Amino acid sequence: MSERDVGDVDAIVRSALEASEVPYDRRGEGVYFVTLPGVKKLQTNAWLVVREHSLAVEAFVCRRPDEAHEDVYRFLLRRNAKLYGVAYTLDSAGDIYLVGRLGLDTVSADEVDTVLGQVLETADGDFNSLLELGFASSIRREWEWRVSRGESLANLQAFKHLVEPSTEHRPGTLTDD
Repeated sequence: MSERDVGDVDAIVRSALEASEVPYDRRGEGVYFVTLPGVKKLQTNAWLVVREHSLAVEAFVCRRPDEAHEDVYRFLLRRNAKLYGVAYTLDSAGDIYLVGRLGLDTVSADEVDTVLGQVLETADGDFNSLLELGFASSIRREWEWRVSRGESLANLQAFKHLVEPSTEHRPGTLTDD
């Protein structure tokens, strides 16, 4: 690709970001740091980088799980089969990211919007599931600590089921016939 082609794609990406009204910082020609607002994950930061032959997309999802690694990785691999334009991956520390590559000839404002939408939907939609799988013990400890100090549990309510006793009947209990 010629420099003009890369410049054209840079202009397409910038135009798409401006039209979407998503907060971003341009960090040089073809390099964008985008902040996608979420609900479960309050924000997802993503990089869009125009390279010689592709538009690279990279977004941090969450840090390396503390536990249940196999369950977390199984979840990620299964989700990869359903994603468009991006896939889950791990960095050398085990932190979880979404990454993707679009050929320069396929980049359009609609495609940029679609891929960023997929990043947001995935990171935000999967966030609590990843925390439940990979950080359940930490969530329980945090809940107990906050209760002991009278601190707010507002931002932990999505995980209340992890700390409440199960209402299921267990053999050997007093209600066993």
